[in-house]
Amino acid sequence: MSTPLLSLTGARLALDGNAGPVEILHGITLDVHSGETVGLVGPSGSGKSSLLMLMGGLERATGGTVRAFGHDLGDMNEDALARLRRAHVGVVFQSFHLIPTMTALENVATPLELAGRRDARGRAMEELAAMGLAGRAGHYPSQLSGGEQQRVALARAAAPRPALILADEPTGNLDSTTGTAIADLLFGLRDRDGATLVLVTHDPDLAARCDRVISLGDGRIAPAAAA
Repeated sequence: MSTPLLSLTGARLALDGNAGPVEILHGITLDVHSGETVGLVGPSGSGKSSLLMLMGGLERATGGTVRAFGHDLGDMNEDALARLRRAHVGVVFQSFHLIPTMTALENVATPLELAGRRDARGRAMEELAAMGLAGRAGHYPSQLSGGEQQRVALARAAAPRPALILADEPTGNLDSTTGTAIADLLFGLRDRDGATLVLVTHDPDLAARCDRVISLGDGRIAPAAAA
C-alpha cells in the first residue's frame, strides 16, 4: 500500500468555549490515499467540518498527529502551512467565501497572482469557462445566483490544479437541481485532475458517489452503516 496522502493518528481538537475548552474531536485515526474520494457524514455537531479543517491545516490538532503530503502539520508554522495549502490544497465552503468587491474573474485569478502565476488571468478564465461561466466573468458575487457563486468558488479551488480538494457541504445552500449540477462539476474536477477529494455532506446521494464514506458521531469515527 502506498504512503497515505493524509494520515491522522489519534488526532484531537479542543476549542475554547465560554466555560473552558470544548473537546470537538476525540482521537481520530484515519488514512486517505491519493486519488480517493471520501465522504464525511454524520449529524450536525459530530465534528465533520472540524475534521476537514484539520486535514487542511486550517485548525491545529491539540493532540495526536496530522500528516499531509509527507509533512507533520503540527511542526509547521502558519507561513509554511499557507504555502502547503497554496501548492496542494483547494477548499470549497458551503457559504462560497467570495470577495464581494471583486469580479468572478478576479476572485479566481487573485490567489494565482499571489502565488506568482504569470498566467493567472488566463488560467482563471479557463476555469470559469469550464464551469459554464465564461459570460459571467465580469460580474460581482451580488450579481450571481447561489449556484453561480458556488461555480466561481469551485473554479477558484481548482485553478491551481491541487492534489487535494476539501469541500465542506458544497451543495448545502443550493436547491436540489443546482446542487446536483455542482456535485457533477466537483466530481468532474476530480476526474479531470486526478485530485483526492474529501467532502462533508448531509446528502446521502452525494455521499453514495464517494469511494468510501466515514461516519462521525460525537467527535469519533462511528461504525459504518450497512450497505
